[in-house]
Amino acid sequence: MPGILVYVEQAGGVPRKASLEALGEGARLSKALGAPLSAVAIGPGASAAAAEAARRGASRVLFVDTPAAKAFLPASYGRAIAGAARALDATLVLLGASAQGKDLAPAVAARLGTSPVADATGSAVEGGKVLWTRPVYAGKALARVVNEGPVTVASLRPNAFEPGAPGGAAGAVEAFDPGIPESDLKVILKEVLAPAAKRVDLTEADVVVSGGRGLKGPEHFHLVEGLAAALGGVVGASRAVVDAGWRPHAEQVGQTGKTVSPKLYVALGISGAIQHLAGMSSSRCIVAVNKDGEAPIFKVADYGLVGDVFEIVPALTKAVLAAKGG
Repeated sequence: MPGILVYVEQAGGVPRKASLEALGEGARLSKALGAPLSAVAIGPGASAAAAEAARRGASRVLFVDTPAAKAFLPASYGRAIAGAARALDATLVLLGASAQGKDLAPAVAARLGTSPVADATGSAVEGGKVLWTRPVYAGKALARVVNEGPVTVASLRPNAFEPGAPGGAAGAVEAFDPGIPESDLKVILKEVLAPAAKRVDLTEADVVVSGGRGLKGPEHFHLVEGLAAALGGVVGASRAVVDAGWRPHAEQVGQTGKTVSPKLYVALGISGAIQHLAGMSSSRCIVAVNKDGEAPIFKVADYGLVGDVFEIVPALTKAVLAAKGG
């Protein structure tokens, strides 16, 4: 029977949160469609990640740890995932819409002769087909789409789906060789520069506190950092702030930065240009602080505070710490 395949992105044998969410959605669709759920993990540590996927509902998990897969390259990883899909007769391939997943989805889809459903935020099964919900027009509207081809490749927006829970009998785990010799690789990865400080990726954070030009300078970003720390979240920034050199590009939220869907998004001194809204409007709860009561950010905010960020943010941070008993 044709089945569902989930690509498990991992680092050091630990699956990324977005991949656990893809496994959770894969398990739900498996029940709805009556299709078996399988998974594939690639690269050093793939066997440990595969074992974790097996504990989270996948009945069969392949891991690829061949010389050609020792470093992430879209060409080799895309070929490996497509090869696993063919080997397992998968007609639905799911990936988390992380930076890596967004890179891989079109590569896998091209090899399987289809086009990807990108950045899905929801799904439903109707008439034996999967209808996907995804934002369009920079998040101004939601579209429901269905792939009429024999194979569907879909990337799922992080934090939009529930992760798969461990439990039950673990599935079978086995090595898989997609047959990619190193001599076939057109690109060789020479070096990976890791960030100096390990931090939660914006796309996986449950709480994001972002600052904009309303903070007037990088010296005032301690207000954002303080509130983020009090809420147990991470710091984000608008494009204007990043372009001005106040914050690194890794923190940029928006159409040309990262798309986030946290449980709580706090926008401080951000007016809410459409490019920024495209990157955060799917957040579950949005809180905005801006001195301009007509700022576009208030149109998408669940809670809005009109006032001076330099007065409101310290008070908010103090209130959060008091509520937590700190």
